[in-house]
Amino acid sequence: MMKTDIKCLITGGAGFIGSHLCDSMISKGYEVYCLDNLSTGDRRNIAHLLSHKNFHFSKLDLTSPLPADFTDNFNKLDFIYHLASPASPPHYQRLAIETLMVNSYGTYQILNLAKKFNSRFLLASTSEVYGDPLVHPQKESYYGNVNPHGVRACYDEAKRFAEAITMEYYRKFRLDARISRIFNTYGPRMSVTDGRVISNFITQALSGKKLTIYGDGMQTRSFSYISDLIDGLIKFMEIPDLQSEVINLGYPEEHTVNEIAHSIQNLTKTKNEIVYLEKKSDDPVRRKPDITKAKKLLNWQPHTGLHHGLLETIAYFQNL
Repeated sequence: MMKTDIKCLITGGAGFIGSHLCDSMISKGYEVYCLDNLSTGDRRNIAHLLSHKNFHFSKLDLTSPLPADFTDNFNKLDFIYHLASPASPPHYQRLAIETLMVNSYGTYQILNLAKKFNSRFLLASTSEVYGDPLVHPQKESYYGNVNPHGVRACYDEAKRFAEAITMEYYRKFRLDARISRIFNTYGPRMSVTDGRVISNFITQALSGKKLTIYGDGMQTRSFSYISDLIDGLIKFMEIPDLQSEVINLGYPEEHTVNEIAHSIQNLTKTKNEIVYLEKKSDDPVRRKPDITKAKKLLNWQPHTGLHHGLLETIAYFQNL
């Protein structure tokens, strides 16, 4: 582990992606300030870091004003990763107002913090800004096909607003801000109640329940393993002169939901029945990132195949 004087703030740091990012920052010798209100994050994800001298955890809710003395904790912040937000449909639909607020007011607060310390700021946005895309694969230049008053709008439109205010801070204050659009990501520390395809199928398979597919199962997704995503986020943050860039981070290989269900059946050695339920409202039919920009600007592309990634993820769920 190299020793540095870099200070890094990670909002949503006790979540699935955030906790892995905290691990990587600590391993690089950075001083890490982790914020999370634990509404969807889990203290167990960062339990192994709590005693580390360079790790500082604060339970804070960004939908409320930051404490007046919050910035007394540090004299500089080099990097700010803004990941705070519910991110799976069951979570953001249960916490719809909170999702809208953390991506609007919460993002505003963290952008002001970045402005105060002249920090480099990275917004964790999402492929959901593309909605149910009419363009395939999705490039960063695509504006999306989003239902602004549908059941997913609390997340989709919240992230679109977060992108908009981030770009205004770049334009008006020359803040070094970057936007990563994260596609489906999976791996250890996913929540059992996550509600997305891979975690759903694994928990159902291991508990002897039927595997539930919404629709005909022919809708596609592209799945990136957590370690590949973390590598992409760090490269995007730490490479200079990428301010105002918007970059997709994901695995450019499509799989149908049916394929995923059968793969998990095979890997868990279960034969649970697959049942088909009514398609969920505004559920995207196809989802695949164009990662040309990530390859060119970051020299990044994911390397972990679905088979290996699923084995690691299944082993995590088996040990819970």
